[in-house]
Amino acid sequence: MPSTLRLAALMAGCALATVACSPGEQKAKAPSAATAPAAAPKAAPVQADRSPLAQAVETAGPQTAPPADPTAISPALARVQVLLDRARFSPGSIDGVTGTNLKLAIEAFQQARGLTVDGEVTPDLWKALIEADGGPVLSDYVITEADAAGPYSKLIPKDDYEAMAKLPALSYTTPLEALAERFHMDEALLSALNPGADFGKAGTRIAVAALGPRELPAKVTRIDIDKGIGQVRAFDAQDNLLAVYPATVGSTERPAPSGELAVNTVAPRPTYTYDPSRLTFGKPKGKLTIKAGPNNPVGSTWIDLTKDTYGIHGTPDPKLVNKRASHGCVRLTNWDAEQLGAAVEKGAKVRFLGAEARAG
Repeated sequence: MPSTLRLAALMAGCALATVACSPGEQKAKAPSAATAPAAAPKAAPVQADRSPLAQAVETAGPQTAPPADPTAISPALARVQVLLDRARFSPGSIDGVTGTNLKLAIEAFQQARGLTVDGEVTPDLWKALIEADGGPVLSDYVITEADAAGPYSKLIPKDDYEAMAKLPALSYTTPLEALAERFHMDEALLSALNPGADFGKAGTRIAVAALGPRELPAKVTRIDIDKGIGQVRAFDAQDNLLAVYPATVGSTERPAPSGELAVNTVAPRPTYTYDPSRLTFGKPKGKLTIKAGPNNPVGSTWIDLTKDTYGIHGTPDPKLVNKRASHGCVRLTNWDAEQLGAAVEKGAKVRFLGAEARAG
């Protein structure tokens, strides 16, 4: 687990203790309306001159033929992923390609809607998704001066903690990366939808996923973490399912805990402290602190739990969620961690369920 300083903020301050998977020193408090993520950027009016792939995504349905290459982008799967994301059954990074996270999101949606649970893109799934939300799945967005300006960080290997510690912030490395995360998309899909687009030029019009509201409809009072399949489920006080997220949950070397914990506090923009005396991974020989930012090793949000060293947090690698082991914590995409962090409060129950954590 990636840090040695544990957040234990209680109301107005924070007490520090040594741990292995929490962010570094950070004053934080449970989120309120003032600290919740801002509303999604307003989309420009839809344009008719979209790429063939973008047009295919918007019109895909049950009869859309899958691509001959199963690893190629499927317009139908891209549309399904956007609709699932808007229904708060997160498929993780929207990439238009089949995979475990998409299957888990479909299964959760099917179960919630009383459909046959098989994880497949069936006519019944299409019918339920479109009846629930038949709106366009793409919006047009005009890149702003702020999007183009950044600031952006130098690209550094994810395991080079010493080089990362020298940066003033762990910001996105390119406008493409920043825009892809803002719209919950994989960079490859965003590029494919907008061939030839200059993502670093203000005024460029691009097609992006049309997202739903960022805020959950109620406060989260319970979080279930399924270690067997790699999934986080959020519930309100009436036991209503609010959202489902794919997650990396621990590893064989450092498995996630079992039983019930609780949320201690939430820290937006956490720092990350590496201490080789406490860790079994990494190359640095001395203690160092990595600044905050979405490419920080714990991403853009840290949800501290009431067991030393454990938390729920974001990641600099959204496409690897539930595909690569963590150092004991629960890893979500940055956008899913931000949504959950904005809705959960101190004291919310956190239950670790299922079989041993996935090895990656």
